[in-house]
Amino acid sequence: MRAHYLGHVVFYVKDLQRSLAFYRDLLGFKEVGRIFNGAAAALTSGRTHHELLLIQVGDAPGPSQGRRRGLYHIGIKVGDNLDELRAAKRELEQAGVTIDGMSDHTVSQSLYLHDPDGNEVEVYVDADESVWKNDPAAVVSPIKPLYL
Repeated sequence: MRAHYLGHVVFYVKDLQRSLAFYRDLLGFKEVGRIFNGAAAALTSGRTHHELLLIQVGDAPGPSQGRRRGLYHIGIKVGDNLDELRAAKRELEQAGVTIDGMSDHTVSQSLYLHDPDGNEVEVYVDADESVWKNDPAAVVSPIKPLYL
């Protein structure tokens, strides 16, 4: 077997409308449909049928924070260059989203934030693909601060 790509992520969320305001309205995913009597929504960036499924569960416990086993964060590509990452940063800040960190990973440049349910989200742009195609080990380069 050979994985082709990571297909989708499913999040349990407290309030579907609040999560749709973040993922659909702010980050720009397109809602493609609802299931479970409207308690869940499938979203896509257009790459495939859906990359994200949000399922409303109400007041269930939220994700653990800090060092632990399990999901750390998801990464969402938001453009192809630093100007697009700067624009994303402005949009996030204008929407009142706190940017928790910014990193230069050599192969990509990233902003880190949390969704309304406390899940960590990385929004990023890739560096020129020649950086990692010519040197696959570049993906484990030391992380540097990013200044936008």
